[in-house]
Amino acid sequence: MSVPAHFRAVVQKRGYSELYALRCLDLPAMDVGGLDLLDRYEQRIALEDPFLQAADDMSFFCHGDGTFLKLDQDGRITMTDFIREHTGISSEVAFVGRGNFFQVWEPGRLAAYGAQARARLLQLRQGTKPAERSE
Repeated sequence: MSVPAHFRAVVQKRGYSELYALRCLDLPAMDVGGLDLLDRYEQRIALEDPFLQAADDMSFFCHGDGTFLKLDQDGRITMTDFIREHTGISSEVAFVGRGNFFQVWEPGRLAAYGAQARARLLQLRQGTKPAERSE
C-alpha cells in the first residue's frame, strides 16, 4: 500500500526508520507509528505486576498483535495477510491521522465507524447518553 505523502512527511520528520503496526483492540483497524508507539505500550506493561494475567495479556496484545513495517523507496508498505485479516482490506486503503500515530482501515468500515463516532458526539453535544458502539 502506498502511504500518502502527508503521512510519509510526518514519518520522515520524526526520523522513523521503521514503523510498528498494532491491531487495534476494539476496531478493524491497524494503529501504525514509530517505535515510540511500541515503547509507550511497553512502559505501561512495566507498571503491571508481571505475575498477573493483565501483564501477560498486555504483552500478548503489544507484541503478538503487532508487526514491524518498512517503507520502501517509493513510500509503500507491504500489505500482509496479518493486516488484511484484521482490517478486511482488499484493494483500497484509507489512512486516518490519530495524533502521534495513524490508522489503516478498509474504506467502507472507516465510513461506518466515522458515522457512528459522529452520532455519539452529536448525542454528547445534545446532552443525551451516547449509544454503545456496534460492529
